[in-house]
Amino acid sequence: MPGVGKTSPVRVAVVGHVEWVQFARMERVPAQGEIAHASETWEEPGGGGAVAAVQLARLAGACTFFTALGEDEFGHRARAALERLGVRVETTFRPEPQRRAFTFLDDEAERTITLLGPKLHPHAADPLPWRELAEIDAVYFCAGDAGALRAARQARVVVATARELPTLRDAAVELDAVVASADDPEELYRAHDVEPSPRLVVRTKGAGGGSYEPGGSWETAPVPGPVRDAYGAGDSFAAGLAFALSLGRPPAEALAFAARCGAEALTRRGAHGA
Repeated sequence: MPGVGKTSPVRVAVVGHVEWVQFARMERVPAQGEIAHASETWEEPGGGGAVAAVQLARLAGACTFFTALGEDEFGHRARAALERLGVRVETTFRPEPQRRAFTFLDDEAERTITLLGPKLHPHAADPLPWRELAEIDAVYFCAGDAGALRAARQARVVVATARELPTLRDAAVELDAVVASADDPEELYRAHDVEPSPRLVVRTKGAGGGSYEPGGSWETAPVPGPVRDAYGAGDSFAAGLAFALSLGRPPAEALAFAARCGAEALTRRGAHGA
């Protein structure tokens, strides 16, 4: 199994969304009515799709990202920034403003996110090179319409997030894995929520590791350095899982590798550590 950050000939892609994120590092999230001062601020493209695409580019040496962006300054800045991070961005520009977000990062390394505007995601009808997905080894799907997920299913391995459960139901394709949460009500997955049933159901528990069906459980991986913040750890985990499954690794080994990807993300500043 390659170590995190090493290259491999695996061909990978992400179908998902982007948020232009303004980060503020604070001692704690301000209380109602309080005026607080940030010790550090910066901006970069974030959101599940952007985080996963950069993580997969680190692992595989390159990644193609199928997305939709707003036809404004922030949409174009997002594309340029992701390309500088080694991601090939295949996008359509929509007339709506680019979705933005404001994220507090506190001294306990937790992130608190406020989303600004509706999510922009790719549609199968968008003029994107969907046929290329038939040559892809692994896809992580975190946003798109049902047609986009069906296009993603051309790939050898498809991992999807339970955050998009209505789309997973509508697409009615067999997933190699669905990544859900054991606690977050917006990311729950129950038996037979999607038909056909995914080959692997993964439920994360944050610092408590997680469980998978069929199978058992896994433990968190040691963090390879000082913890900076938790932003992007979950989607880095899911990207690592897709990568490892595409190598033919059994679930226990693939999840251990994914856990290492999530742990490494904790040492990075913000979305990408750039």
